[in-house]
Amino acid sequence: MNEAAAPVPATRAFASFEWLVAGRYLRARRREGFISVIAGFSFLGIMLGVATLIIVLSVMNGFRKELLDKILGVNGHVFVSGIERPLTDFAEVTATISTLPGVTLAMPVVEGQALASSPVNAGGVLVRGLREEDIKRVPSIAGNLRMGTLHGFDEGQGVVIGKRLADQLFLRPGDGLTLTAPRGALTPFGTAPRVKTYPVRAVYEVGMSEFDSAFVYLPLAEAQAFFGRDGDVSAIEVFLRDPDKVDVARAAVDAAVARPVIVSDWRMRNRTFFGVLQVERNVMFLILTLIVLVAALNIVSGLIMLVKDKSADIAILRTMGATRGAILRIFLITGASIGVVGTLAGLALGVVVAVNVEHIRAFLSHLSRTELFPAEFYFLSRLPSAVDPTEVVTVVMMALTLSLLATIYPAWRAARLDPVEALRYE
Repeated sequence: MNEAAAPVPATRAFASFEWLVAGRYLRARRREGFISVIAGFSFLGIMLGVATLIIVLSVMNGFRKELLDKILGVNGHVFVSGIERPLTDFAEVTATISTLPGVTLAMPVVEGQALASSPVNAGGVLVRGLREEDIKRVPSIAGNLRMGTLHGFDEGQGVVIGKRLADQLFLRPGDGLTLTAPRGALTPFGTAPRVKTYPVRAVYEVGMSEFDSAFVYLPLAEAQAFFGRDGDVSAIEVFLRDPDKVDVARAAVDAAVARPVIVSDWRMRNRTFFGVLQVERNVMFLILTLIVLVAALNIVSGLIMLVKDKSADIAILRTMGATRGAILRIFLITGASIGVVGTLAGLALGVVVAVNVEHIRAFLSHLSRTELFPAEFYFLSRLPSAVDPTEVVTVVMMALTLSLLATIYPAWRAARLDPVEALRYE
């Protein structure tokens, strides 16, 4: 009696022959060149979409980081202003705030608008009065001097100006800068403007055009006299070790200062500015994601055409014992390979460009003989970029997910193909 024939074992998932057939389908012959062109465009679309997303998000992250560092490096993190009565006791209040945990610097500030002029030009500026001991501790100023010195700032009655303002007014250390305040002495004919010329003691360059072209620093006592303040200050600016802990610092200042004050922080002063940056970043992410989505849809159309073209091959494979699952996996591998390789290529291209974006900008500016990133419009003197690993992983996972989802329907159609119907007219 013959023994029953043993059942043929099913091939394991993602066996070598499935990868072999999928690889063969990716290398189309000449008569199948149109399908290969679609696959190529799908690959390019995913690669460029992923690269563009990484580059744009990195540049926008760089913008936010650079602007935040520069804004918080010149201005304080917490601002204390007096109410009910002027801040004539600013020395005591400053000393009290300086002892609070997390505070690195508390400094009284006198602020006012004025017209800065030289024999060749003029422009509006914001005059800030600081003590010498304080301006030497502001890293964005003391750490970015290009000419001159801060030594003897209080005694010299000189000014410290930004490099862009110095270039606009054609001034160097030792030259005279004339400041004109709209509110001066009272006369029988009304209020006369106050005009005084100060020697330029130092020139700094923060790298942000708003600060380098519009800020003028005076000694505190001289600023009080220039703006007619009777021994008081505009506010007390507080620098923190961690700018994100402003809520804790504000509560501590409110509890420590034994007089009526108004306490604000950098988020309140720059809420609109950084809010616009965040909205723009989110919108750009959604728009650029459409590039990857369109490329994924190209994978769908390419695979559907491939399934139609290979219907006879699929039928033969089925008659030779290939299961529906094997056919499904063959086309999953075919489509997913385009998405995976395109995503990895886009990842490499995007990271390389994002890391070297300033060098690329400088090269293109030199090549085209134009300024591609004018500081007057973009606030910064260089194109910043900060690659966030978390965002890069998010972009890569999104592209891989879209590419995989795009292969499911064509692969399912291939697996559901009836061999009899496919071979009827062959």
